[in-house]
Amino acid sequence: MGFFERYLSVWVGLCIVAGVGLGYAMPGVFASIAALEYAHVNLIVAVLIWLMIYPMMVQIDFGSIKDVGKKPKGLVLTLVINWLIKPFTMALLGWLFFKGIFADWVDPQTATEYIAGMILLGVAPCTAMVFVWSHLTKGDANYTLVQVSINDLIMVVAFAPLTAMLLGVTDITVPWDTLLLSVALYVVLPLVAGYITRRRLENKGNNTQGNGAVDSLVSKFKPFSVIGLLLTIVILFGLQAETILSQPQDIVLIAIPLLIQTYGIFAIAYFAAKRMKLPHDVAAPACMIGTSNFFELAVAVAISLFGLHSGAALATVVGVLVEVPVMLSLVWFANKTRHWFD
Repeated sequence: MGFFERYLSVWVGLCIVAGVGLGYAMPGVFASIAALEYAHVNLIVAVLIWLMIYPMMVQIDFGSIKDVGKKPKGLVLTLVINWLIKPFTMALLGWLFFKGIFADWVDPQTATEYIAGMILLGVAPCTAMVFVWSHLTKGDANYTLVQVSINDLIMVVAFAPLTAMLLGVTDITVPWDTLLLSVALYVVLPLVAGYITRRRLENKGNNTQGNGAVDSLVSKFKPFSVIGLLLTIVILFGLQAETILSQPQDIVLIAIPLLIQTYGIFAIAYFAAKRMKLPHDVAAPACMIGTSNFFELAVAVAISLFGLHSGAALATVVGVLVEVPVMLSLVWFANKTRHWFD
């Protein structure tokens, strides 16, 4: 690892501080950035995430995807974690903390909204950033694509009824524009671009030369991917600087159960992956998919159901703030424990 990659956690910390500082000092600039969105998907953040995802899509060998079905354990692990465990543990932790431990510090109505926001995060498995986490853990690009795609298909059918059941609300309106736009931006378009790029590189020479050209292109894109990640962190924290500084206590209260949930789900998934004897390049992405959240969808539903300034919306925003640093710490842990899966 180079100097820059070795101290990535340091750069992330500096970007968090820079984001909050710049957001406080130049709110107008970040308000303009926030206005560049469609269906609750910020277009600038989408471009940066696309920049991170594209190199991994180039690495996908489409001829090998058909072999993924021969190793179904990783898919089973992802689906069980995402749809049978994670939503319910999130609801349980929300109730435990805001109806129990933190009950004296938060009024009942706000506590209910915080729980609702946490549930929305728990029911929305991640689509975009999973490709980044998989890439950082040297995950199997083909397998990760299949895992994400299957989760997206299930989410289209299961998100609304599962959310309605856990929230006790029957009139859940799924923001289809947010869901479909996100899948198109973060999966379909970079996938098509990656496929076209790979085919053109492979057609320039024999298979060995084609693979060498692919590796060379991915290597050249690596610095841009890291820059995209760091700029994304600056923008996300800059957009929420006012909330962070004006409601620090509530941010901390919400972050505590979210942190427990994130690390807890990862621990369950990672332990199960080891017991299932999955290879590390399948186990790590499977656990990352089960741990991270589709925060664009969660934020959009929270705003539509409870309002822009509701406790539910704030809880989903805290999920955004917590996710990137926490997931990077899990990437570090997964890489350090690669030998567990040898």
